[in-house]
Amino acid sequence: GESWHEVSGNLPTDFGFPIEVHAHEPDTIYVVPIKSDSEHFPPDGKLRVYRSRTGGNEWEALTKGLPQSDCYVNVLRDAMAVDSLDSCGVYFGTTGGQVYASAGSGDNWAPIVRDLPAVLSVEVQTLP
Repeated sequence: GESWHEVSGNLPTDFGFPIEVHAHEPDTIYVVPIKSDSEHFPPDGKLRVYRSRTGGNEWEALTKGLPQSDCYVNVLRDAMAVDSLDSCGVYFGTTGGQVYASAGSGDNWAPIVRDLPAVLSVEVQTLP
């Protein structure tokens, strides 16, 4: 904690809550930015997970399988997690009650649960 550096790179906004690090690639980071402190939803109403493979210098939007219009949900601070499998699954829940999963490091997403109350926390555990 003695020194800090900016990692927002080319993100659409530098505001948001969750951040997770890939289980086996420490320079690979996942975030879900939201519009602002007063507008707690994704920019442009498009739900996107952003991935950096450069420790936060450059980011790519991961959208395949996620709503890309009229999506006004939030992903809270504790509502994103990664697993320890080789392919590093990524999971997140929304204030709209959906839980999304990507088994392959965020390339493709699928809803695994819908119609829950707001998801406050997501934890994952791999089985032996």
